[in-house]
Amino acid sequence: MKRLSVPPVTMAALLFPTLVPAQTVVQEPIVVTATRTARTADETLASVTVITREDIERTQAKSVAELLTGETGLDAAVNGGYGKTTSLYLRGTNSDHTLVLIDGVKINSATNGIASWQYLPVEQIERIEVVRGPRSSLYGADALGGVVQIFTRQPTDKFQGNAGAGFGTYGTRNLSAGVSGAEGGTRYSLSAGHTSTDGIDSRTSSSGNEGDRDGYRNESLAARVTHRFAQGAEIEAHALYAQGLTEFDGNPNQTAFIQDATGVKLSFSPTNIWGVKLQAGSSRDYTDGFKNGARGDTFNTLRNLVSWQNDVTTGTDQLLTLGLDYQDDRIGSTQPYAVNERNNKGTFAQHQGRFGSHDVLVSLRRDDNEQFGVHNTGNLAWGHALSPALRGRLSYGTAFKAPTFNQLYYPNYGSSDLKPEKSRSYEAGLRGKQAWGSWDVRAFQTRVENLIATVQIGSDFVAQNVDTALIKGLEAEASMALAGWNTRTSLTLLDPRDTGRDKLLTRRAKRSLKFDADHPYGKWRVGGSLLVQGHRYDDVNNVNRVGGYGLLSLRAQYDMSKQWVFRANLDNAFDKDYETARTYKSPGRTLFFSLGYRTN
Repeated sequence: MKRLSVPPVTMAALLFPTLVPAQTVVQEPIVVTATRTARTADETLASVTVITREDIERTQAKSVAELLTGETGLDAAVNGGYGKTTSLYLRGTNSDHTLVLIDGVKINSATNGIASWQYLPVEQIERIEVVRGPRSSLYGADALGGVVQIFTRQPTDKFQGNAGAGFGTYGTRNLSAGVSGAEGGTRYSLSAGHTSTDGIDSRTSSSGNEGDRDGYRNESLAARVTHRFAQGAEIEAHALYAQGLTEFDGNPNQTAFIQDATGVKLSFSPTNIWGVKLQAGSSRDYTDGFKNGARGDTFNTLRNLVSWQNDVTTGTDQLLTLGLDYQDDRIGSTQPYAVNERNNKGTFAQHQGRFGSHDVLVSLRRDDNEQFGVHNTGNLAWGHALSPALRGRLSYGTAFKAPTFNQLYYPNYGSSDLKPEKSRSYEAGLRGKQAWGSWDVRAFQTRVENLIATVQIGSDFVAQNVDTALIKGLEAEASMALAGWNTRTSLTLLDPRDTGRDKLLTRRAKRSLKFDADHPYGKWRVGGSLLVQGHRYDDVNNVNRVGGYGLLSLRAQYDMSKQWVFRANLDNAFDKDYETARTYKSPGRTLFFSLGYRTN
């Protein structure tokens, strides 16, 4: 095993800047995904990244992949431009090892196990919480590598309207509009969006290129209504719907899609120390393939969920959480699957406590999967405030991942003999806050047993339990204000290895560095992002090497008035020719302009 090392100069720059910047007030974000309860990032004892609506507008990102790529512990591979198949790798685990929630509703496809990142509309997103490390003890299967929760647009206390329009390179166009407000105890929000692009030619000439641009279209709608009763109980209903069409090179060469997530939640407190949350939801992932307009295969996933959670305050700084989950997955397809439905019942318990300068978290879960029986998982974490500005933490967690329907039953690929994947993870971290900003360093290791991979046997590609994967990594990040510039640096060093073959896992870069900087100048705000990633391999034998790359993006914003704002951004400023998935092109230099309006 090769050792991971951090260049001394890089680490010093991250943690101990030599220049003395202006004082910065560091505020801990409140997150709910890490523990299923509202806690600051410190209190969760987890590695958490929060992306806000302000961050989305500041970076002017046009896809979720743009938002997440290069964030600490996150990497993505995109099969072409906007709207093309996107795989996200969290801490080096497989793309189906990350659980994805929209407002608490699971959206991972039951057929391939992966969330359709490429279809999620950025204009409907209010906030994203990324939790790195296993969370099966709270959420069951799929959360082996971590959890990404997306929250749609939230209501405001007073009436507010917004609208936006943009256009740019490759015929990319965007329109959005929304309203939100409150009336008595009722709050609401409604927003709609349209994105389309002529796209790029997504494949290289050596791999079945059709010689045309591969476009993309997405229409989306999000709605939320909440009502608070006089007794303090609150009920909420929410929905996100996206539909459209994406083009690519292959057979099929078009996919029509529907992606939605709906849910309802009731929260109330029978006593001063007991809070109850009842939630029900469903998600759909529907795709229809076409070849030059002729209909091909259909793959439809329907996932229904019910949850009952109880939060009980058992003493000063002591919180006990008990809950039940039920999940039912159903698929429909033109391909014959031997089994097309299964359910899972989960019971979980978690205790969070503070004892002086020490924090402790213990969580346990028991899942009863209809196909794979009972699996127990757990998490144990400890944090200690070494000083008011310095905090250390240690954690251990286990997880499991049930095989997907494709891995089990897809014709000429799946195998019903597959075993669930299991993992053990360790993490140690140190976090600090100074007048100049904050920093965080973490080392982790994850061992995955019964790893499921696609293996070539003769001319066929089949799913098999292969050797153990051992993933070692180091993450470091720092935020600071320097000479009027707000900066943030994220560094990830990774060794994701198949121990049996002694080969790197596919499509995962070993090194990634992202640097963001923004500066306000009166009514102007200017900034940029630098993303540098090392090479990766596109096959299990590490023969097909995909080269590393560096990208520079520049952005500017001008506040024309209190209501109107003009934005412009230049992505891939040096027109770098690069790939994140072999034989799939990435967009070149891209210029985009937008105009936004918001009522006072």
